[in-house]
Parts: sequence; structure tokens; C-alpha cells
Amino acid sequence: MGPVQTRLMEQNPLPEAISGRLRDQLAFIIEIDKLKTVLRQSPLAAAARRENDAEHSWHLGLMVVLLAEYANEPIDIGHTVQLVIVHDLIEIYAGDTPLHMADDGQQERERAAADELFAILPADQGAAIRALWDEFEARETAEARFAKAMDRFQPILLNWMAKGGTWEAHGASVDKVLGRTAAIEDGAAVLGQAREQICAESVRRGWLAPEPADP
Repeated sequence: MGPVQTRLMEQNPLPEAISGRLRDQLAFIIEIDKLKTVLRQSPLAAAARRENDAEHSWHLGLMVVLLAEYANEPIDIGHTVQLVIVHDLIEIYAGDTPLHMADDGQQERERAAADELFAILPADQGAAIRALWDEFEARETAEARFAKAMDRFQPILLNWMAKGGTWEAHGASVDKVLGRTAAIEDGAAVLGQAREQICAESVRRGWLAPEPADP
């Protein structure tokens, strides 16, 4: 990550009478409005443009509510919604890294972004939100595994609706897509099977490249 980010509230500071804890909370709420400007690679199903991170996070939240019955293990739906709402906030500073593009510096950049962004909040809330982000990244709880499954499954649906979408744009083959989305199986085996069916049909229709031939 580059130098410390200029915060949005600095452009038009709140009245001085608003101070302390509330001021820090509102500063964070204003700052995360930047999430609406972070474009992802995935195309929208409903319009000819790419989705942004805020739209993605909202979509995942509803997916958690609607698809929780397919989780491999019982999950706390409310906690899982918190995970998916928080998981991409760091991209405000770190930027989006497309799934099909390797980036050796991604983890370091995202940790630095988390350190800076969550420090805007009062210490107790900053630690709590950071803990949610860390939990999502670690995938050591049932909720985090299901949250990650939603994060990997949603772009498959969007690329299907776009008749290839980013798969074609990045020249992805079916083996690469299945490999990069294997985390779906860890959180929701039923959705993992649906992913395989969608990918197989996409190959048949010419929207996703078949596995490369053996040399």
C-alpha cells in the first residue's frame, strides 16, 4: 500500500461540537463510502457494467440469509452476515485483486490497509471489526468457511449470466476456475456441486475454456 490515505471527512469536517467517540464512528462511516467506488471484475447480471465492492458485499449478505441451509455445518447467520459485510472493506485502500490474477503482494498490502482503516474507529470497535476481517481470512470457523463459499460462488453466477464474463476476459480454463473456487466445497458442498455443473455447462456452451490438453 502507498502512503497514508487522505480521509474523506477532511474534505468537509463535521462540526466541532461532534467530538469523541461519535466523531470517530462517523468518520469511519464516511470513509467506507469509498467502497462504492472500488470496481470488481465481475459483471452485473442486470446491467452492462462491472459491480462495485459495496454491491458485492450486499449481495453476499443476502446470499448468506437465503442459502444458509446449505452450509456444511450449523452457522450463526447474523455473524456470517457481519463477516461478508466487513471482508472487502480493506479494498478501499488495498484495491481489488481479481481472483484469476496472481499477486504476491496482496496479503501484505491488505494487512496494512486493515491496520490503517480500522484504526479510524474507537479502539474497541476497531478491534472488533478487525477481528471479523481476520476471522474471514483465516477460515477457521464454520461461519468464515461459509462466508468464503459465498464470496467464491457469487462471481460464478454473474459470469454465467454474462455468458463468460471475466472467464473469457482473463482466458480462464475450467480447471483454473474450479481450483480457485475450491473453498466453496469447504463451506457448502451442495453449492460446490452446483459450481461444477455451471462450469461444465459453460464449457459446453463455449463460455469457459476446457482443460488444457496433456502435453
